[in-house]
Amino acid sequence: MKNEITNNQKRIFSGIQPTGNLHLGNYLGAIKNWVNLQRDIPSIFSIVDLHAITVPQDPMKLRDSIHEVTAAIIASGVDVKKSILFNQSSVKEHTELAWIFNCVCRIGWLNRMTQFKEKAGKNREKATVGLYSYPVLMAADILLYKATHVPVGEDQKQHIELARDIASAFNSMFTKENEEDFFSLPEPQILGTATRVMSLRDGTKKMSKSDASDASRINLTDTKEQISNKIKKAKTDPNPLPETMDELKSRPEALNLLNIYAALSSQTISITLEQFSGKGFSHFKPLLIELAVETLSPISSEMRVLLKDTKEIDKILKIGEEKAKNIAEPVLKKVKNLVGFIN
Repeated sequence: MKNEITNNQKRIFSGIQPTGNLHLGNYLGAIKNWVNLQRDIPSIFSIVDLHAITVPQDPMKLRDSIHEVTAAIIASGVDVKKSILFNQSSVKEHTELAWIFNCVCRIGWLNRMTQFKEKAGKNREKATVGLYSYPVLMAADILLYKATHVPVGEDQKQHIELARDIASAFNSMFTKENEEDFFSLPEPQILGTATRVMSLRDGTKKMSKSDASDASRINLTDTKEQISNKIKKAKTDPNPLPETMDELKSRPEALNLLNIYAALSSQTISITLEQFSGKGFSHFKPLLIELAVETLSPISSEMRVLLKDTKEIDKILKIGEEKAKNIAEPVLKKVKNLVGFIN
């Protein structure tokens, strides 16, 4: 991968937090897309461990989670010889650029971030500064590599808009007249059918690793039996599957299961609906189970193999770190020069 990039070349950057229990939503919403994108566009993928500590983490569990997430990414098909894969905290330029961006970003911009309000809840005064300002670090993650495209879920689109605002403000503050803007504005890529996979127990809530019920999600480490049982017990309604999308709007659980089937089979929801309209869940669920097991079992099996030797995972991350630094270091050096620092 070339270290230099011009504003008309494409480059992908995306990250995933190492908080354990990766599930179907993480796979369909992020990792599956990464596997497809890397074929055509130079790609950088990061285990964003700095973002993980915006809420308290057990240090030993965090290390285990970094290994588990790395194993899941590799087992899913990300090619570490073709793409860059590294853990965020190993490249210090992320935090250095984030501080500079903290001095560019406006308080009002951060006050509009809906995810902080959701995560902090009623105890906003007890939330950490890191939780409040992590969208600035996310902007640094992206712009440090001059990424042009960022595959994200719908709920992260606002953060890409902030990254664009920060890039624009930096360009205005530090790019001289008649010179090309230093940072191009990254574009969000919201890909795939299941950009927002919902709980198997409640179709109105997002599938989450923090849900108290393990039955609400399919974990990437689940066995064939566990996958089968969870789908069998997934909440549905007594009616057959409808013919139109309009009829699905009031049936969130049916919509969720159809979305999952469509995403796993790489087809549109409309084709899936056409395939199963008029059929009952007794017909649909066994086919969904077969497809989910066929897709996920090889991933979970490969993860178990990789996790038997975490030293090998560490080697892979170290190689990715060096590749990431080769891109990040000259970008940050130029930023420091523009700001007026002595390098």
